[in-house]
Amino acid sequence: MRAQFVMSEIGVGLRRNLTMTFAVIISVALSLALFGGSLLMRDQVSKMKGYWYDKVNVSIYLCNKSDAEDNGESGSKACAKGAVTPEQKQQIETDLKKMDLVETVHYESSDEAYKHYKERFGHTALASVITPDQMPDSFRVKLKQPEKYKVITTAFAGRDGVQSVADQHTELDNLFTMLGYLNWAALGIMLIMLIVALLLIVNTVRVSAFSRRRETGIMRLVGASSFYIQVPFIMEAAFAGLIGAVFACAMLGAGQYFVIDHGASLRTKMELINFIGWDSVLTKLPLVLVIGVLMPSLAAFIALRKYLKV
Repeated sequence: MRAQFVMSEIGVGLRRNLTMTFAVIISVALSLALFGGSLLMRDQVSKMKGYWYDKVNVSIYLCNKSDAEDNGESGSKACAKGAVTPEQKQQIETDLKKMDLVETVHYESSDEAYKHYKERFGHTALASVITPDQMPDSFRVKLKQPEKYKVITTAFAGRDGVQSVADQHTELDNLFTMLGYLNWAALGIMLIMLIVALLLIVNTVRVSAFSRRRETGIMRLVGASSFYIQVPFIMEAAFAGLIGAVFACAMLGAGQYFVIDHGASLRTKMELINFIGWDSVLTKLPLVLVIGVLMPSLAAFIALRKYLKV
């Protein structure tokens, strides 16, 4: 098959259906950009989980005199037996250090807790009425496997002298759940755009085949094979899909450069978040390009089996 003939037929087809080709390019670009963005979102969530879960401690708050005095009014039974005793405190620390799951145990006194509170919330009105004796002693526990934080809660919640067991995993789990929902929403929009792109490709191929029915009829009469006749149409769809995929890659790269890395970006404004790098973006671009070529080609091939009959 002569390449010159194929390329000329592709050019003719693209010029005849310029507006529909443009619509195909835009819809493919948007759907693939959403697809690549959802993959990057998944990488970002995984990276944030690894980063934050490794830094989160489980805190075991101990009962103080204030808790014991307010026990009846608050209705809580956690400190019904009074403030934690030195023996109970020592036993809790011993039991923590015996657990294979625990990496380090740090004891924070009420005075240290009060100091840290003043450093973080000293500008608030509540800080002016808080006293050191109202701050509970606590153990800050770092785990070797942070995802197993519930083991600590089960072992120490409700024990004598323990007011509560708290961890930040609940808040992080809620955050990651929300990000997961956003990711699924992006995938849903991507699927809708993909269906639109496929319908546009099918219509474009149908119109192109109808407008060149005389040429294809002549080719059939002189003995041209079905594959020889179909190739220009498939190549048109593949070319439009490739352009759309290139635009999608450009949008993903621009998002990484301008939104995350460059200037007043998220990386500088949100230093506590460990953002993904260019390695994640570059690994997604070949997949986007391959899908951008194969998806329209397959849609065109299926459409031609129905509409390219002489």
